[in-house]
Amino acid sequence: MDGVKKFVLGDFDLQGGGKLPAAWIAYKTFGESSLPAILYPSWYSGTISDNEWLVGEDKALNPKNYFIIIPALFGNSQSISPSNSDISPFPDVTFFDNVRAQRLLLDELGVKHLRAVTGWSMGAGQSFQWATQYPDFIDICVPFCGSARTSLHNQVFLEGVKSALLAAKGVASAGSSGGRVETAGKENRTWSDSEKEIGLKAFGRGYAGWGFSQAFYREELHKKFYGAKDLEDFMVTFWEGWALKKDPENLLVMLHTWQSGDVSKQEPYNGNFEKAMAAVKAKTLVLPSKTDLYFPPEDSEYEVACMSPGVGELDVYPSIWGHWAGGPPGNMDDVRWLDERLAKLLSEAPVNDVVAKFDKVSIA
Repeated sequence: MDGVKKFVLGDFDLQGGGKLPAAWIAYKTFGESSLPAILYPSWYSGTISDNEWLVGEDKALNPKNYFIIIPALFGNSQSISPSNSDISPFPDVTFFDNVRAQRLLLDELGVKHLRAVTGWSMGAGQSFQWATQYPDFIDICVPFCGSARTSLHNQVFLEGVKSALLAAKGVASAGSSGGRVETAGKENRTWSDSEKEIGLKAFGRGYAGWGFSQAFYREELHKKFYGAKDLEDFMVTFWEGWALKKDPENLLVMLHTWQSGDVSKQEPYNGNFEKAMAAVKAKTLVLPSKTDLYFPPEDSEYEVACMSPGVGELDVYPSIWGHWAGGPPGNMDDVRWLDERLAKLLSEAPVNDVVAKFDKVSIA
């Protein structure tokens, strides 16, 4: 974990009323701390290094121009997670909790204002959360291939892969608002090697129909870009290979964070999604992929429509890569498309004159 650091949060109170004892978040920085700051949160199951493809001196996220911070999600195996702690059962964690922890990290780093927050998938969810949780703190918000509220259809997809994973332990899902059906106080969070292999392979194969689009498979891009001999080879080498590297309990923690995502589930919005989106002050460029199966452009259109005039803008990836249009690069066309838009907005968007005052939240 080259360059990855740990910020200790102590006993961290959670939005849902629980607590993460002796908590920490992992992070990595690029560039000098005196430069304008950009926050670039991690995505579902991704480690910090999985974000680094978008950082470089030839990219808009240039460490010679910006102080770039990549924080890791709770549950990703680098920040506090089931796999690196003895917390069992691990409590439910929300986007609100992740962003609040990141805000404490920025305070520790001396960052008083963010030039931008951006991210892919769950990183996009955190970007929207930032724009509503701390609306005066950022100039620019660029969520790509993600949403401000996890749609019902997205929750259905997540129920499918969650249930496939849990089936290996003979445990059922408690539904989209819960974790799993277990007797309180008798939770069995220990996975045998066999349970892990069966559950994670099923999880990966369930994901395979969602990460890429119908057109991606129809045009057999899995052969062209990933060297797969055929579909089954791609299922084994790419999807099962990805899933088998993960810890099942970590996946379940992050899945709940994703499944419960909704920027209106906080004060002062109290469930009013339109009010939450109207509160966004940062210049926001929402970038969905036209072929994304669980973050479709129609949802993004509504998010932008709910923002105040002149705040939000929509631009749609002209890609057949589905959700992966914004992910770790498989094709350079989508990389260039994203990077060009980031560069343009960073050069043109004005700096917010309001520097938010942050009252430190007790973490004792």
